[in-house]
Amino acid sequence: MKATDLLEKQHREVKGLFKKVEKTENARERRQLMDKIAEALKMHTRIEEEVFYPAVRGIGTKKAEEMIAEALEEHHVVDLVLVELPKVDPEDERFEAKMTVLSELVEHHADEEEEEMFPVAEKKLGDEELEALGERMQAMMGESGSGRRRAA
Repeated sequence: MKATDLLEKQHREVKGLFKKVEKTENARERRQLMDKIAEALKMHTRIEEEVFYPAVRGIGTKKAEEMIAEALEEHHVVDLVLVELPKVDPEDERFEAKMTVLSELVEHHADEEEEEMFPVAEKKLGDEELEALGERMQAMMGESGSGRRRAA
């Protein structure tokens, strides 16, 4: 699977988890979904930062460098929210507020990658390179567990 296809699939999966949180009233289920989202986002950011972003940075254009810099800052903000979320009671109104902010940030990040970064990667790196990157990313996912429920 091409790296861009894998990342898009993960984006859809994590967006689906956020929708489930919105519809869930049960505190225990909300906490479980939050844990799944955190796990998915951590794996997603790891494979992006260790495999995909270096390849995009290697394109060597100012635009590629700017996209990577912004994406890394967005990952940093996601990490900050993920540190705070486990400390908030899922029945507390702050939980819903933090989940909304996290969801909006992730949605913006995913949309920007899909609309700006992925087309550049597909044009400049080509299918063969994207397939190789996708294989490396899938191998990393497999090393850290079963490889299921990864997203973002």
